[in-house]
Amino acid sequence: MKRFIEGEDRSQSTLFPECLEDYIAEDNPVRVIEVFVEALNLAKQGFEGVQPEATGRPSYHPAVLLKLYIYGYLNRVQSSRRLERETQRNVELMWLLNRLTPDFKTIADFRKDNGPAIRSVCREFVLLCRRLNLFLDAIVAVDGSKFKAVNNRDKNFTDRKLQARIEQLEESIGRYLAELDRADRDPALVPEARVEHLKEKLASVKAQMQRLNAIGEQMRDAPDGQISLTDPDARSMATSGRGTGIVGYNVQTVVDAKHHLIVAYEVTNVGHDRNQLFCMAQQTREALGIEDVTVVADRGYFKGEEIVECERAGITTLVSKPQTSGNKAKGFFDKKDFRYIAEDDEYQCPAGERAIKRLTRVERGQTLTRYWSSACPRCPMKYRCTTGDYRRISRWEHEAILETMQDRLDRTPNAMRLRRQTVEHIFGTLKAWMGSTHFLTKTLPRVKTEMSLHVLVYNLKRVMQIFGTQNLMAAIEA
Repeated sequence: MKRFIEGEDRSQSTLFPECLEDYIAEDNPVRVIEVFVEALNLAKQGFEGVQPEATGRPSYHPAVLLKLYIYGYLNRVQSSRRLERETQRNVELMWLLNRLTPDFKTIADFRKDNGPAIRSVCREFVLLCRRLNLFLDAIVAVDGSKFKAVNNRDKNFTDRKLQARIEQLEESIGRYLAELDRADRDPALVPEARVEHLKEKLASVKAQMQRLNAIGEQMRDAPDGQISLTDPDARSMATSGRGTGIVGYNVQTVVDAKHHLIVAYEVTNVGHDRNQLFCMAQQTREALGIEDVTVVADRGYFKGEEIVECERAGITTLVSKPQTSGNKAKGFFDKKDFRYIAEDDEYQCPAGERAIKRLTRVERGQTLTRYWSSACPRCPMKYRCTTGDYRRISRWEHEAILETMQDRLDRTPNAMRLRRQTVEHIFGTLKAWMGSTHFLTKTLPRVKTEMSLHVLVYNLKRVMQIFGTQNLMAAIEA
């Protein structure tokens, strides 16, 4: 094979380096994993087996398996069976684990049994980033995204899906019975083999009906009217596409605006973000160690009670308000067209009239005050305001806080662009690393553990890009 780059003869003797150390470059990321894990107090983090038992078969030290998992997630190898194979052929892992080769069951059990401790290690790395002064800018963006669970959509049932499936099976039963009746009337119309096949199909469909009825009985006891057969904690959630959805989990992340590091995260099985703002803002403040924090979020997080809680805690929020009113589409004036006059506790309408306070009542736990003007029936602009006798305006008791936040948002026109640039690409990166199946584990606690490993290695990669591997190792050892 002339004029090509040629390899060496496989039978040629070669003098390999004498030790594994010679195979690993000084700036190899695997050295950062070694330094980081060795600097941890694993007993304080809550890992089991840090102190060996006096009797019985010796076990692997938790540091060995933690290094293995961090290396695996850093290189997109999350399966315990694949990690077992990598320990037997990967030179970097031979160096990192001192040639230890734990079996896949030991590897999987470590992740299963040490969930809280692994999540604590993720928080420990965030504290390391704080000591490295990476969170001096106290502006963060929060967002949520739906991640697939192990549970297939066909193994998740809601009332509507169950009813649709039962109707489909009933239609199939009717079709099979009609064909069997035709065979009874004239056996020449339907072959004998087809008759036997129809009877088998009919028995199979009836068995499916029995299973679905049993699932319906279980669903009545479910608090949210859903049941998942493979992963009991996974839930059916709507996604941005119309008529689409996945069975999975809602992952919340808080990302700092300067270095795009994940400051805090949470995994829930609730399909919306409305109740997450204050919880994530509190976690952010604890992680950053800064009292004056600014949190930017999209309209999915807009809930008056959550914003009020943040305001009372001294957390600055910038949350876009959803446009739920249909008045603009009808050609009517919107509530924004009515100016509130605080000193008089009245609204001034576009026609210049005053809508005065009429009554106060509690609706769905909120104290609302109603305003309207006596001049509405005679107003020349009434056709642009309401089809009723009076245009009634509702005001929540904490409306002033929402107005202050809206004014703050209007003075920061680039806030939503900053949010998109800061947090949205994080989810694309994580899902690309995780692959098409996303989560590999089942139940909410184990999924949280798996997510913590993804967050840890994401932050680890980001900090290595910011500092460089050798500088980061020096900072960890300092």
